[in-house]
Amino acid sequence: MMVVTNRIRVHKGKGKEMAPRFTRSQALLAFAGFHKVEVLVAELEDCDEMSVNMYWDSLADFQVWRESDAFKAAHQRPQTAETEASPVISSQLIIAEVAAQLSKADKSI
Repeated sequence: MMVVTNRIRVHKGKGKEMAPRFTRSQALLAFAGFHKVEVLVAELEDCDEMSVNMYWDSLADFQVWRESDAFKAAHQRPQTAETEASPVISSQLIIAEVAAQLSKADKSI
């Protein structure tokens, strides 16, 4: 399993406001290999840091999503926001393979 994390720094107070935008696209549910997306928000001293974690069976499955029309639509800024300054300060994409895991679902009785 792969975890693709988009680590996004945004202006202070904007993280929790922006978080739902990353989970509202139902289009993700139709893509092969997709498991879930979760958004973590850390309120740092000078900004908020969002970690948008997407869980995929493989990097190839993620690439299909990233090259899709659904991805492009999900990342389009609303026309009304054209004149607004973006709250994003920086972003970094991190791709990692799950090397170890523990969960209640893994526990055998």
